[in-house]
Amino acid sequence: MSLDRLSYYLVGGRPPAGALTYPGCRDKSLPTDSRAVRLPGTIYFALEARAWTGGMAFYDHEHPGGTPARAYRLTVSQFSDIIAQEMCLEPGEDIDLGGVMSHGRLALGPGCYQTLLHLGALAGLPAFTFTSPWRSHEVEHRKPAAVYLRHLATGLAEAHRWSPYRIAAYLSSRPGSMGNWTPDEVRLLLVDADAAPASPAAEEDRSCIPA
Repeated sequence: MSLDRLSYYLVGGRPPAGALTYPGCRDKSLPTDSRAVRLPGTIYFALEARAWTGGMAFYDHEHPGGTPARAYRLTVSQFSDIIAQEMCLEPGEDIDLGGVMSHGRLALGPGCYQTLLHLGALAGLPAFTFTSPWRSHEVEHRKPAAVYLRHLATGLAEAHRWSPYRIAAYLSSRPGSMGNWTPDEVRLLLVDADAAPASPAAEEDRSCIPA
């Protein structure tokens, strides 16, 4: 949800505290528009990202509740290239979105970010996201790392203008974070800008297929 974090997928490079250098999209233009949105469902944290030494965020659109999110206006090629980079694939091939528009959901493969969702229309344009192929209750939850929570918190503050207290209450209540992070602990992460993140591993594990 953070524009700065998204920009590494668009223009390329290695984000601070990250273990991967992204090649970027074929079209390296920044989004021409973005807006705060609220989706049905929830995010949850699962699997293990070696770059962050903690669980990764996934979206379960069928879970009860609501999810604050951020919509960006991107081209089809940019959307396709971002998915490829999330799966450590080489960008360069556009995804045919006709199938997911017809059925609402389409699995491109078994990977953790290869399931497409059609979210309806926004500002006259079709809206999409991508997530894991499994529901929140179908996979073991994992505690997210501090640096990962900061990225999400930055996006919530940018898009929704939430206070640190509201952000901390929300992030600490998501599956995988709940019981592992208290609201006060998350809030301290947000106000302590000088806190050093955990050292990343040399390479992130992106197989993302649960046993």
